[in-house]
Amino acid sequence: MQNRDVSQEPPQSYVRRLNDKSLEITSAGGDVVKLRVPQPRDTQCRVPRVTSDRSRHVPVGTTNSERLLQSSIIADKYQLFEQVEGSSLYRCLDINTKEELVCKIVSRESHSLVSAHYKLDFHPRISSIHEVIARNRYLYLVFPKAHGDLHSYVRSRKRLRESEAKKLFRQIAETVQVCHENGIVLRDLKLRKFVFADQQKTELKLESLEDAVVLDEPESDWLHDKRGCPAYVSPEILKAGAHYSGKAADMWSLGVILYTMLVGRYPFNDSEHASLFAKISRGHFVIPECLSSRARCLIRSLLRREPSERITSADILYHPWLAKEDKDWSSRSCDQLVPECSLYDD
Repeated sequence: MQNRDVSQEPPQSYVRRLNDKSLEITSAGGDVVKLRVPQPRDTQCRVPRVTSDRSRHVPVGTTNSERLLQSSIIADKYQLFEQVEGSSLYRCLDINTKEELVCKIVSRESHSLVSAHYKLDFHPRISSIHEVIARNRYLYLVFPKAHGDLHSYVRSRKRLRESEAKKLFRQIAETVQVCHENGIVLRDLKLRKFVFADQQKTELKLESLEDAVVLDEPESDWLHDKRGCPAYVSPEILKAGAHYSGKAADMWSLGVILYTMLVGRYPFNDSEHASLFAKISRGHFVIPECLSSRARCLIRSLLRREPSERITSADILYHPWLAKEDKDWSSRSCDQLVPECSLYDD
């Protein structure tokens, strides 16, 4: 779906796919940027299959990796099943209690991910690790089961009313705030990273801290490794060779999340990566008049091209849209739809 908010044609760019997971973008000015593009089933250690120590009967017609997954029993306690749609987690069952869980498979060298989880294990908005099992070359991180993700929910609703979006986004902002306070930059922030902890779909949790960075010094968040979903990356990440503020980049991604929740589509959208990145670099977007003035203000405070001008995680909860109620404002129609396309949110 083309983004009709941008009237000008983007500057010419050249995109070259280096491999299945990265692109090289050459701008009209000659800048060259390499960007990692997450895949729908992109796991932390890029493991094509799960090592199993037991075998079970498997239906004919499945691939080798699916057979291994469907027959995998870990530590005589958990049975692994297929991957959760749109996630890097696998469905998991406690053999003894029959409790349904989810499991993330990472390499034993994934110290940053495990460290980040244990550092924030106390926080109710971040999925806590149920158990960690170390086997051979891999770690199996077991988490509680969720009740769907935010991207699927927004898409099913087309867009959210401001009253509902405000309650959910406040939880997202609180999560990012506590991560930044504890020296953790999330990087790959997107709607699908947040899952519901309850069947009523009122309580959100961050699914995992995959791709998060634990800073050596919490106040020094300069990063150079560039990754993220195309529709959510900030303009500074697209600049060749530049270091960038990880926390400021997270705030840009929050702006994309909020815009999409309220409007029902991405603020920057194009079927071609080159055009999409050109639109992001230009930073031009249009907010529909159907949103309240406070909501439009917060979106603009987050989606600023200059990172130093963006509202910070320490201040966002004080913004009037989150701190106060708009009692005199009533919503008008916004007929939009969040794309089903997984290019942007997987």
